[in-house]
Order: sequence, then C-alpha cells, then structure tokens
Amino acid sequence: MTAPDPGVYISPAQMYQEVRGLSETVSRIETKLDGILDDAKDLRKDFSDHETRIRTLERSRWPLPTIGVLAGVGGAVTGALALLAR
Repeated sequence: MTAPDPGVYISPAQMYQEVRGLSETVSRIETKLDGILDDAKDLRKDFSDHETRIRTLERSRWPLPTIGVLAGVGGAVTGALALLAR
C-alpha cells in the first residue's frame, strides 16, 4: 500500500499574507472604480449641456430658411412687377 498524499500545507502566516494582499488589491480596484464613476457623472453633465445647447441652436435656426424663402418670393414679385410695368 502507498501512503496517502499529505497535500500542500499552507501556514496561517502565508494565508494571512494572501488575504492582506487580496484586500489591498480590492481597495485599489474600488478607488479606480470611484474615479471612473465620478468621470461618468461629469460626462452625463456634459452630455446634458451639449444636448441643451444643440436644441437651442436648432430652435434659433428655423427663421433663416423662412427669411430666405420670403426674400426669394419678394424678388420674384419685384421682378414680375418690373416685367409687367414695361
């Protein structure tokens, strides 16, 4: 008969070091995630601001094509009157 494999022995000190290392790694990851979440909040604010500004620009542009059409119609009427006045 063969003797059973005793397995791997991990001392309590080694286990404690591993747990401490894992704890430090998790703390670093949490810090990075907090930074990313703060950046995401800033991006949402910027997006909202840009959306508002674009909507304002779109609202203020609508008279320009209307003015162009009215000027064209006015020019056509003036031309027609000038042609008929001959």
